[in-house]
Amino acid sequence: MSTLRILREFAAVRWFRPLRSRRAVARRQRRLLRRHVRFLRRRSPYFRELLADAEFDRLPLMDKRIMMAQFDRMNTVGANKEQALELAIANERSRDFDADLGANSVGLSSGTSGHRGLFVVSPAERDAWVGTVLARTLPRGDLLGHRIALFLRADNSLYESVGSRAVSFRYFDVYADMSENVARLQEYRPTILVAPPSVLRVIAKAAETGDFDVVPKKVYAVAEVLELADADRIRAALGQPLLHQLYQCTEGFLAHTCERGVIHLNEDSVLFEREALDAERFVPIVTDLRRRAQPIVRYRLGDVLRAKSEPCACGSALAAIDRIEGREGDTLLFRGSDGRPVPVFADVVARALLFADGFDEYRVVQTAASRLEIALDVVDDRSRRSVGAEVAGLADRLGCERPEVVFVPYTHDASVKLRRVVRDWGEGRP
Repeated sequence: MSTLRILREFAAVRWFRPLRSRRAVARRQRRLLRRHVRFLRRRSPYFRELLADAEFDRLPLMDKRIMMAQFDRMNTVGANKEQALELAIANERSRDFDADLGANSVGLSSGTSGHRGLFVVSPAERDAWVGTVLARTLPRGDLLGHRIALFLRADNSLYESVGSRAVSFRYFDVYADMSENVARLQEYRPTILVAPPSVLRVIAKAAETGDFDVVPKKVYAVAEVLELADADRIRAALGQPLLHQLYQCTEGFLAHTCERGVIHLNEDSVLFEREALDAERFVPIVTDLRRRAQPIVRYRLGDVLRAKSEPCACGSALAAIDRIEGREGDTLLFRGSDGRPVPVFADVVARALLFADGFDEYRVVQTAASRLEIALDVVDDRSRRSVGAEVAGLADRLGCERPEVVFVPYTHDASVKLRRVVRDWGEGRP
């Protein structure tokens, strides 16, 4: 860990790189892209070959499958896929994440797509990540003495690179018993809490019953889609004026919530191309302009983001989005009156169920062309009628055939990311 590198990145992001105009954002991106393309031509055999025949904007799109297939030729630190994978799997199984691959951090990610991914991060990139995250998350005018609690599925030296009187991190394993985690959290008394919404719900329940009485200065939701109902309950239980979000995944640190509660894309280091789904929603294609050990270039994420139409009052020129809505592949397909499929975005389904009552936890899975399996933690006549009415109303508003609804008991598997709305049928599905 280089404290100087972390401090330099912190200062640049926090104070010296304001990017107050779209022209300034574009100018910085062009400069970083030129530098990055030169580096890729020199150091990555995979991209050297591609760039010999095409300019950057003509490069083929990447995804997790391609990244894993070309891992050895793509990375620039000489990492071997089998060795890195063996180490990452051993770390996962032992739940001891101290081992690195030489100087580089390695990790495993399944994300929400179900395909196993592997990432490698260099020491310089690790320090830059820490500096950037601290710059984005520490409260204004309050930089010292913070205890940051991280609830993650896998620890990594990437997350615990800082340990000092100024800022300290503590890792909480989401696979561990949550009552023990809450007790440890109560003892740690975090000033900043970072966790998936499903974990924040557990902590919120503990706060409601008096088992957790800490009021952090900031709470961040990560890794899972933050539903509106969950956000309201977590915010109220933990005494937060705002519930913040960090859009962080294997492919990079992509977005953060500003002090006004608006999500901004981290365009000062990541280039976002937009594949439009409708007038508001798009799938991001990302290029991390500063990540070199394992380049992320024109990577199609498959997430659905909804753009914000008006500029943010915070003054940042970084593009703002209204919502991170989930996976594109989990857009439900209702049957229209003409028989053609009508896309129903996960966020639309979640908003409809806001008006249903009689239950707390739910999951909607489309299992056939006109069949939904809806899991509820309380399955009785009241919840069935309420949910059934909202689903029918949604179908009617969209001019679609009402789907058959089958109710099942709700169970939550903490070993995978929570997805409230899932399409397990149709193109590309088993």
